[in-house]
Amino acid sequence: MPSAPFDPHECRNIVSRFAEVKGGLLPALHEIQATFGHVPRAAIALLAKGFNITEAETFGVASFYHDFRLDRPPGRHVLKLCRAEACQAVGADALAAHVKQKLGVDWGGTTADGEWTLQAVFCLGLCACGPSAMIDGAVHARLDAGAVEKLL
Repeated sequence: MPSAPFDPHECRNIVSRFAEVKGGLLPALHEIQATFGHVPRAAIALLAKGFNITEAETFGVASFYHDFRLDRPPGRHVLKLCRAEACQAVGADALAAHVKQKLGVDWGGTTADGEWTLQAVFCLGLCACGPSAMIDGAVHARLDAGAVEKLL
């Protein structure tokens, strides 16, 4: 994901393009994240002002969706492990514990070298072939510790 230094002027330009669009807050958040690699806290105030809503409402929307990264960009690679019941039933909890130990991070964390970010997701649509994961947008199914280590 690209990561440019936060530029308030560029952020205001993004907000202004979406402020009058019905449902424009989410597209604005996506574009801000695409531009800066994450949604900086300073952008929350600019979004709130541009959409005429409170900062709390803006933060509530941004923090509700797991794909928005607040405050810091993700690692160079993002590993999303499915935490839904179907994957849990076939070993996702043990797999998650192994991955956390291997990477040395908890959910939402990024490795010290900035290479990997670990995210929990609740269903990748691969319920019949779990445990499943997504790495940089590519899905992987029927995973075990060995398979994940190869992917890492």
